[in-house]
Amino acid sequence: MKKGVYSILKARFLVNEDATKNWRFIVFLIFLAIIMIANQHQYEEKIFRITDLTNEVKELRSEFVDKRSELMKLKMESTVSEKMEERKIYPSSVPPQKIKVKKPVEKSFFQKLWQ
Repeated sequence: MKKGVYSILKARFLVNEDATKNWRFIVFLIFLAIIMIANQHQYEEKIFRITDLTNEVKELRSEFVDKRSELMKLKMESTVSEKMEERKIYPSSVPPQKIKVKKPVEKSFFQKLWQ
């Protein structure tokens, strides 16, 4: 047991005659470690991007709600009438009337023929 631990500490497995097999395995492990680190880095970048976009969506949604309420206030009849009074345009005292336009009835071929 003591000799095995001592040989590992001295790294004799890297200089033995069958060391190429060990070196290939070590290079493979290093390659896998680099791939795992790169994958973790990309994952964290995506998480940060998602967080930023979520915050931006929240800000835009609150801005939309704010602008919509402002627009609703501007569209109110009282607000419009106040703005028009500044230009000396006053609301009508006579209520509006609905105008109905009737579509002329097209006569068929036979009705036109008998006229």
